[in-house]
Amino acid sequence: MKLEIWSDIACPWCYVGKRRFEQALASFPERDSLEITWRSFELDPSAPRVRPGTAAEHLAGKYRLPLERAEAMNANMTTQGAKEGIEFNFDRLRMGNTFDAHRLIHYAASEGRRTEMVERLFKAYFTEGAPLGDHEVLVTLAGDVGLDAAAARSALESGAFADAVRADEERARGFGITGVPFFAIDERYGISGAQSPEVILAALQQAWAEASPVETHAPRADGCEDGSCSI
Repeated sequence: MKLEIWSDIACPWCYVGKRRFEQALASFPERDSLEITWRSFELDPSAPRVRPGTAAEHLAGKYRLPLERAEAMNANMTTQGAKEGIEFNFDRLRMGNTFDAHRLIHYAASEGRRTEMVERLFKAYFTEGAPLGDHEVLVTLAGDVGLDAAAARSALESGAFADAVRADEERARGFGITGVPFFAIDERYGISGAQSPEVILAALQQAWAEASPVETHAPRADGCEDGSCSI
């Protein structure tokens, strides 16, 4: 069974969704039969390599919210993350473009390290405050998961895997995906947002049991709260 997961490293709900998916997967008896692929999705393709300002200021500006509301949303996100064992440090966030980070994930996939790279990038960005628009930072993170630093640097400098990132994003548009995380099962079932492990597990079980092409969608909220981040 094929499972595709669209996410952006800069999306906190994607990090939470990853943890909840992992919990669901642990309870799914047929997990070894899943072909899991992480797909690229940029919430802000026009972002500069390094974005000035704080995470709360950017959130407030993007969604036209009072700064206090944005700060409260980040505080809530921190609480939600802690429940999943994630340490969100929004005060340390160094925002910027994630296109090269997605290219690095594709490079890692070519070396059999996709899952490890995704996890390392999430932690580096949200917990450690690493600027993912910096190639040297990305090279160091690649080394952290056992990839050859020189080869990773070469891939980043050459522009390799750019087409792969764009192909993932075009595939997302074809499915009508505007928010992440989004889980597509065998191109027939959709789970939108960082749903609970129980919801994810139920969808996996339904997809496994049913042969008819039925599409299901879990509820998704707009913006960057209550389960997903949207463009």
